[in-house]
Amino acid sequence: MDQKGVRDLVRLMKSQGVAEFTWKHEGAELAVKFGGYAQQVALLPQPALAAPAAAAAPAARAATVDQKVVRAPIVGTFYRAPSPDVPSYVSVGDKVRKGQVVCIIEAMKLMNQVESDVDGVVAEILVDNGQPVQFGQELFRLSPG
Repeated sequence: MDQKGVRDLVRLMKSQGVAEFTWKHEGAELAVKFGGYAQQVALLPQPALAAPAAAAAPAARAATVDQKVVRAPIVGTFYRAPSPDVPSYVSVGDKVRKGQVVCIIEAMKLMNQVESDVDGVVAEILVDNGQPVQFGQELFRLSPG
């Protein structure tokens, strides 16, 4: 990621009220902590041993060419329903319309609705209810339909 991309990412996280986040990509790690009047940004190199360990780990199944992915727009806690006593927004096999709420992400005690940006059928739900998610993390895979 270039310097402009890092600045844009930091601005986005700050505007969303995120206090701290870490982003790992292609052997580099970006750690940002916001606090008080100053912010700290550190670009940390990954240890040389991390690459073989990552190669040994089982690879996540990639989306097929025709599938679309719904990603987390913010860092927070993933919830499939607005409360524990009501049904989930969507389940595997459900048809989804563009703009339909598919889950919520709690961040800083605020419940943020996540909407699908495409029409499709829920093929996979990639996150368990109540699990923390990172910015850009895949939440759902949608097949055409």
